[in-house]
Amino acid sequence: MCQAMSIIAIITARGGSKRIPRKNVRDFCGKPILIYSIEAALNSGIFDEVMVSTDDSEIAEIAKKAGASVPFMRSEATSGDFATTSDVLKEVIDNYKLKGHDFDYICCIYPTAPFVTATKLAEAFRIFKESGADSLLPVVRFSFPPQRGVVVKDNLLSMVSPQYLNSRSQDLEPMYHDCGQFSFVNAEAFFKSGKIIMDKTAAMIISEAEVQDIDTEEDWMIAEMKYKLMNK
Repeated sequence: MCQAMSIIAIITARGGSKRIPRKNVRDFCGKPILIYSIEAALNSGIFDEVMVSTDDSEIAEIAKKAGASVPFMRSEATSGDFATTSDVLKEVIDNYKLKGHDFDYICCIYPTAPFVTATKLAEAFRIFKESGADSLLPVVRFSFPPQRGVVVKDNLLSMVSPQYLNSRSQDLEPMYHDCGQFSFVNAEAFFKSGKIIMDKTAAMIISEAEVQDIDTEEDWMIAEMKYKLMNK
C-alpha cells in the first residue's frame, strides 16, 4: 500500500509559448529559468513531492536533472492555449490518485518565477496554515492607484471612476494584484470549488522589487536586472 503524501508542489511548464518562444527553458542569469522554481520548491523542505507538469520532452529532461519528478506527461487537452491552471492541477492530482497518492495541500508554482525562494514558500505555507483559509495567493500592491485609472476612447481620456478625480493617492484604499508566482490550495476545497481563488483566500504581500511579469522581451530584461540587483 502506498504511503499517503500531504503536500505536493506542481510546477506548470508546458512547451508552447508564443510571445517568448521556449520561455520556460530559456537562460535566465546563467541557467534555464524553470530551474529556479524547482530549486526553491526542493530547498523549502515542505513538500513531499515536487513535480513538473509538461508536454515537452526537453522540459521534462531539464526538470529531472534538476531533481524534480516527471511521472507522466501532460495531456493534449491541458496543453493548449485555453487550458486553465485549475485544469492542469486537476489532471495531475487525478493521475497521482490512480497511483495511490493523495494530498492534503497543493502548491502551484509557475515556471517563470525566479523571485520565488525556498524561504518565501515556507513562510507562505506557514501563513496559509495559520489563516485557516482554503487558499493563499501572494499579491503585490499596485504602484499607481487603480481608482484613478483612465481608458482611451476615440483618442479621448475617460476616468473609469470619476468620483476619485480629486482624491489624493494616500487617501485611497491600497489595492493589490496577483504576483503570478505561486499559490497554495487546500486539496479538498479546491476539488469542491474548482477554483484557486476561493471565498476564503489568504494573502501574502510581496514587495514590488521581487515581482515581475515576464510576457515580453522587455519584461525579461527588467526581470534579469531586478534579479541581479537583489543578488549582488
